[in-house]
Amino acid sequence: MQEQIYHLQYAMDTFYFLICGVLVMWMAAGFSMLEAGLVRAKNTTEILTKNVALYSIACIMYLVCGYAFMYGGEFFLSGINAVDVDATLTSFAEREDGFTGGAVYSTASDFFFQVVFVATAMSIVSGAVAERMKLWAFLAFAVVMTGFIYPVHGSWTWGAEGMFGVNLDDQFGFSDFAGSGIVHMAGAAAALAGVLLLGARKGKYSKDGKVNAIPGANMPLATLGTLVLWMGWFGFNGGSVLKLGDISNANAVAVVFLNTNAAAAAGAVAALALSVILFRKADLTMALNGALAGLVAITAEPSTPTALQATLFGAIGGVIVVASIIGLDKLKIDDPVGAISVHGVVGLFGLLIVPLSKDGATFTGQLIGAAAIFAWVFIASLVVWYVLKLTIGIRVSEEAEYEGVDASECGIEAYPEFVASVK
Repeated sequence: MQEQIYHLQYAMDTFYFLICGVLVMWMAAGFSMLEAGLVRAKNTTEILTKNVALYSIACIMYLVCGYAFMYGGEFFLSGINAVDVDATLTSFAEREDGFTGGAVYSTASDFFFQVVFVATAMSIVSGAVAERMKLWAFLAFAVVMTGFIYPVHGSWTWGAEGMFGVNLDDQFGFSDFAGSGIVHMAGAAAALAGVLLLGARKGKYSKDGKVNAIPGANMPLATLGTLVLWMGWFGFNGGSVLKLGDISNANAVAVVFLNTNAAAAAGAVAALALSVILFRKADLTMALNGALAGLVAITAEPSTPTALQATLFGAIGGVIVVASIIGLDKLKIDDPVGAISVHGVVGLFGLLIVPLSKDGATFTGQLIGAAAIFAWVFIASLVVWYVLKLTIGIRVSEEAEYEGVDASECGIEAYPEFVASVK
């Protein structure tokens, strides 16, 4: 009878892990729609191509070497399809209570859940460098980011033994439940390095210092993308509990879902309200980024705050993202979708508020962890971007940028009927 219970718990936890992975994979659709909505019509096909290709590259590179770098083991994960039933049952039986021990699930399900996180980090880069980067330069960077850069700093917190002898958990008490720093701030750091070398879009900033708005082509798509990301985030944060098959963890999952949703809602409302105060208009793009900021803010620790705390954290994240988007424009750092602000600035905020609700976490440990992740990803990415710039180039020609990268990079217009009718 007890063995059957262990089988059931294993199946339940594995299935939950897989379903959460599917939700996170669906975030690829969210990023695609969000970015397609926030870029101009002439650059839509290329941004969609990047998102499909980067997800595919992430899956391949993480399978080939990324998972091994992050968790140790063989490249190509030759034994990932197998499961030692006797060893798994023994791991349950050796506990005082199999229902309250650590998670036990299929290695294949763990890989799947981890690989969609890698793809999410790379998706963050896509929007920030939109409308002026060469497609193949971006995809070349994706190979290095998903196969090496991300797995290295991921091993420092989520891996059994951190690469280069770094273990942020054990050495500094760093805590990042679902990846405000490991995924989101890291993706933003890679994006920032690329944007600094790439430069701003033509016409974004005037010589007199004026910031010229470049509206996106499709607000319905941007809104749909945000709501898809909001839904996928339940898998992102909820799946990071790692386990469902007992009362304690099932309740933890419910709390994570509740707090994740509350933070997103508060972030959207706060950003929308601030946009009305600052611009005298209800800015939809700020509301969308506010919702995402609330989600990023709560990701570092969604299991310990009260619902009220989660709401406040999300609201503060929504305010921060509006201020950050305005601030980066003043610094002439051109980010078409606000990815650096949403995932980088608010990602750091999310890490720093962990000690407010989690016992044992310290501001010092969070700062050290954040600094280590940012420094590694930013410097490594800057080197890769610079090598690509010197070799194949990273920016399209002025003519290609003016005509739209859809024509030069993909040869397909996203809205051919509309363009034809306008002409």
